[in-house]
Amino acid sequence: MLSRIAVLLVTLFGLAAAPASAAPARDYVALGDSYASGPGIPVQSGGCGRSSHNYPSVLARWIRATTFTDASCGGATTRDMFSPQPISGGANPPQLDAVTRRATLVTLSIGGNDIGFGEILTTCGRLAAADPTGAPCKAHYTAGGEDVLAKRIEATAADVAAVLDEIHRRAPRAKVVLVGYLRILPDGPGCWPSVPFAAGDTAYFDATERLLNTTLARVAKENDALFADPYPASTGHDACAAPDTRWVEPLRPTSPAAPIHPNARGMAVTAAVTLVTALLG
Repeated sequence: MLSRIAVLLVTLFGLAAAPASAAPARDYVALGDSYASGPGIPVQSGGCGRSSHNYPSVLARWIRATTFTDASCGGATTRDMFSPQPISGGANPPQLDAVTRRATLVTLSIGGNDIGFGEILTTCGRLAAADPTGAPCKAHYTAGGEDVLAKRIEATAADVAAVLDEIHRRAPRAKVVLVGYLRILPDGPGCWPSVPFAAGDTAYFDATERLLNTTLARVAKENDALFADPYPASTGHDACAAPDTRWVEPLRPTSPAAPIHPNARGMAVTAAVTLVTALLG
């Protein structure tokens, strides 16, 4: 239901504007990884792949935030919430340093890099080249009789919980929204080589992403945070969809964005889902 309302907001008000009066002015801090920072989406600034049209920036404009700090950074893990993150030209400060008692809204997008998002893409792509019709990546990650990625997701839950706890400690008045991931791949055979996953591995990756989002939703509930889930709304808008329909780009983007990352449309929808979640939560 929340996702349908969010998509309706984007449809009615376009990708660049939404009802600014829909939420009171806030002191807003955004934390997270590249699914928050928006690498490749104009206009870029700094060494973190931060875009002026990532979902935090869109949301800040929509709510007319009185102050807005975007600390998100491509490649970030939960560790980088507490420690400096090396980036091109220097280091991004610990993201939690941006959270103060003044904050009234904090969003967090994290977890994908903790489970090895980049490594998974590389491994699955390499294995698919030799077996594009099979499921070699699933076989690789379940070779020992257990699903390695599922175990990584469960281990990441405690790390995300620790970040949420620290946000609450630093900003006790803040509404905290943990934001999930847009749908990246369909549950069918996929679109190799546009997205270099073997036919049988596309559904495995999608199931892994759904497990990650489900786990993040549980962690949010257990740690006094809201959960904004853009995944349901993005069914049919994954990286295998048509260029004018997709919200996540394939290996060779046709809209400005990093490969296998949200484009501006995906960011706008994520902002809308987050806005509706914050308003109704």
